[in-house]
Amino acid sequence: MVDMRYWGIFVLKLAGIWALVRGIWELFQILMPPPATFLYYQFRPFGRDLTWTVAILLLFLFACGLLYTAIYDQHFRCRSCGRRLRMPVLRGSYSQMLQEGRPQFEYICAFGHGTLSVPGTKFQGREPSRWQANKGLWEHLIAADRGRL
Repeated sequence: MVDMRYWGIFVLKLAGIWALVRGIWELFQILMPPPATFLYYQFRPFGRDLTWTVAILLLFLFACGLLYTAIYDQHFRCRSCGRRLRMPVLRGSYSQMLQEGRPQFEYICAFGHGTLSVPGTKFQGREPSRWQANKGLWEHLIAADRGRL
């Protein structure tokens, strides 16, 4: 139930992208009518009309770019509250990689829900990021504050 806001934001982004691309598609169909009928056969404009083909190619590239941006943005969001992660901190050192291991960037949630560790160097393809939830951090601080009052 905690991750529902995180995935809900992603679904809303995908729905917004779909609505935008669908609206541009409808605009294409209004602005660029299909070619006339030839010998009682209605040809599809894609692949036969250069303007249509280039417009569909550009729309496809635009949609792929939006989808990539949505996925990239979702990667740097808190898994609990869905807010953008803040304050990137470099943990480790590039000059001490052999002794201490590879450096990582850590992004934290401003509300203390967790941290995301992203590798600072990429040696072998896609390196997985690691999300670590901070369980009980705020409850412990609130309980200590209530005990003082």
